[in-house]
Amino acid sequence: MATKIRLQRHGRKGYAYYPIVIADSRAPRDGKFIERIGSYNPNTNPATISLDFDRALYWVEVGAIPTDTVRSLLSKEGVMLMKHLRGGVKKGAFTEEEAQKRFDAWKADRNKVAEAAKAKKDAAAADDAKKRFEAEAEKNRLKGEAVAKKKAEKLAAEEAAAKEALEAEVAETETEAAAE
Repeated sequence: MATKIRLQRHGRKGYAYYPIVIADSRAPRDGKFIERIGSYNPNTNPATISLDFDRALYWVEVGAIPTDTVRSLLSKEGVMLMKHLRGGVKKGAFTEEEAQKRFDAWKADRNKVAEAAKAKKDAAAADDAKKRFEAEAEKNRLKGEAVAKKKAEKLAAEEAAAKEALEAEVAETETEAAAE
């Protein structure tokens, strides 16, 4: 029986997530499978991959053939590298400890690169938020100045109207006093 490591499609239209399964190559894509070894969710940022590393390594070593997409996911998680290193141990090129040391070094380097990318993304998001805040503050300041100017003009107009009314009243009282 030829086994494949492949993705099954689940989820709704436009929002799919994929269990990673071991299945007979003749079985339908979303049909019967032998074992589920993980999942892949491309909807998150970055995409989420959860994988049972030991089971995936076991199936790759016994001859299960991954599809192209699953092969890239397994490579990102280090399964294909570990298979390669274990092949070197079987041939006697180096010891199991050396293979584990190389794998751990690769994983540490991968984590360092991922953390640097995340830090860069977070810094860019913080910078963008700061720029948006400053733009909003400037906009609010200009709006406050415009409102203050409008209030000052209105107050000046009211004072002028009150002054005119007072002058008219004074003039009226003077004309009444002169008429008496």
